[in-house]
Amino acid sequence: MSETPHIDIDYVANLARLDMTEEEKSKLGSQLDDILGYFDKLNSVDVEGVEPMAHAHRVANVWRQGDQPGETYAPEILTGMAPDHRDNQVVVPKVVE
Repeated sequence: MSETPHIDIDYVANLARLDMTEEEKSKLGSQLDDILGYFDKLNSVDVEGVEPMAHAHRVANVWRQGDQPGETYAPEILTGMAPDHRDNQVVVPKVVE
């Protein structure tokens, strides 16, 4: 893809802390150039009026009858049940040193 800018593989490898041979740099450089070429193709697509989406299919939450919010306890009751609390939060022992 001659239209895409060439990537400085030495710079990228240094950022990633990779030791690469000249053959690996050449191969990776051409692959990254191809990837940038695909991005150029995607940028040329007219997406005016297309709503952004996270999935190819319409996704909706499926709720069961028991999934509805129920009664909740006041923070004072819940912190009163905990052995130790601070600022309406339960204090737990440290597990990671």
